[in-house]
Amino acid sequence: MSIYDHSVYRPDGSEVKLSEFKGKVMLIVNTATGCGFTPHYKSLEKMYEKHHSKGFEIIDIPCNQFAGQTPGTDDEIHEFCTLKYNTQFPQMKKSDVNGKNALPLYGYLKSQQGFQGFGRGVKAAAMSAVLKKFDKDYKNNPEIKWNFTKFVVDREGNVVKRFEPTVSMDKVEAYIDSIM
Repeated sequence: MSIYDHSVYRPDGSEVKLSEFKGKVMLIVNTATGCGFTPHYKSLEKMYEKHHSKGFEIIDIPCNQFAGQTPGTDDEIHEFCTLKYNTQFPQMKKSDVNGKNALPLYGYLKSQQGFQGFGRGVKAAAMSAVLKKFDKDYKNNPEIKWNFTKFVVDREGNVVKRFEPTVSMDKVEAYIDSIM
C-alpha cells in the first residue's frame, strides 16, 4: 500500500484521490479553527503561495477530536480560514484522525512516521502535561496528539517527515524549502 492508494473527501462528499498528486510534495495537516496553534494557517498559506506553482499541495483536514476546537460546519470552517487567513489551499471534509472512525489515510501516515516528541519549551511542556492526563503512555504510540500535526510526503510518495504542532513553523518551512 502507498500514499497514492488513499483518498480524502471534499466538504461536498466528493472523493479526492491522492494519486492525483503524484510527483508533487504534499503537506497533510489536521487543522482546527479554535486552537492555540490556529495561527499556523498563516505560515501554511505563505508556504502554499511560495511553492504551489512548483508542485506543492497542502491537504487540510479539519478535525474536531482535540478538545472540540473545530466545532463548526465545513462551510463555517472554510469561511473562517479564508476570511481570517486568506487561505487558498483546499480544505477537505472535517474528519477523525484517531480511533475507529479515523480516515484510513491517517492509519497509513502514522505507520510511516510515529510520534516525534514535542521538543523543548513552554508549548512542549504544556502539551506533555495535557496529554499525560489522557494517555500516560502517549510517547510510545503513533496516534495524533493534537491539532496541526503535519506529515510531509515527497515527490516519490514517501512519508518523509512528521512535525508535531509544537515544532516552529520556521522549521517546517525550512524542511519544505529543502525538498522543493
